[in-house]
Amino acid sequence: MQDNFSVITMFTLSGVSGARSYRLTLFVLTFFFYCVIWLVNMTIIVTIIVDKSLHQPMYIFLCNLCVNGLYGTAGFYPKLLKDLMSTANIISYTGCLLQGFVLHSSACADFSLLALMAYDRYVAICRPLVYSSVMTKQRVGVLVFIAWLIPFYLMFMSTVTTSSLRLCGSHIPKIYCVNFLVGRLACSFSIVMIILPAFNYTFYFCHVLFVVWSYSYLIKTCLKSQENRSKFVQTCLPHLLCLLVVVGSLLFDLLYMRFGSKKLSQSAQNFMSTEFIIVPPVLNPLIYGLKLTQIRNRVKGFLCGKHLRT
Repeated sequence: MQDNFSVITMFTLSGVSGARSYRLTLFVLTFFFYCVIWLVNMTIIVTIIVDKSLHQPMYIFLCNLCVNGLYGTAGFYPKLLKDLMSTANIISYTGCLLQGFVLHSSACADFSLLALMAYDRYVAICRPLVYSSVMTKQRVGVLVFIAWLIPFYLMFMSTVTTSSLRLCGSHIPKIYCVNFLVGRLACSFSIVMIILPAFNYTFYFCHVLFVVWSYSYLIKTCLKSQENRSKFVQTCLPHLLCLLVVVGSLLFDLLYMRFGSKKLSQSAQNFMSTEFIIVPPVLNPLIYGLKLTQIRNRVKGFLCGKHLRT
């Protein structure tokens, strides 16, 4: 069995195996949903890029959040659509590692960008006099670069570590690949596959703690002023809702991967494991698009055929 790893070039995915009788319906719904994701995210992205009055830190971070939503879903939906129209649900070894890298790095980038947005709101509301000197264009550019670089680096190291494992199996009981499940197919125990994920989870859990701390401080500050309360409801509430959606969806999947019951139906298992790919990319731009007045007004003007102010 020690040499089995050398001949494993394909993995089988069993997530859609129980949906053969209604695959066409699922294909149409999935394709429609993917189009909606592109529509709502591209609407926000284009609106922010075109309108120079929105070239502010908060909207730049939001634009990157929407770009990340498109990046993450690109690693999932095209493969799922292909599997729904195929009888053999397989993925190459390289494709599996690439898909795991894209999905993991996208989820981590979500936390990085949401942490930046929390920091931006903290400075804007709690330290408004120094906001313009703290959140300069150069600093915003550096922060955005780091927010993308760190998830890419951490997930690259995780992927490289996974690719070095000797595998004694090729079946993945999901509709997509993740490093954790590939690691379960290893012929022998690897301490690195315990340490590296533990570090990544701790690192991004600290992001969540930072956001919680910043919002606790924001709420305390906003209670003292009617103007600050208005700012909080207008700009912070959408961000808080997005954070809850991302954290809730991702924890749902992580907890299910480790403690989920196999007694659940395949459809329920699929929903629980894909919620973090399905829900945030749609809700995030919708929450911001509906709640932020500037975004909402620009989108309305664009849809009505009016020229965006530059």
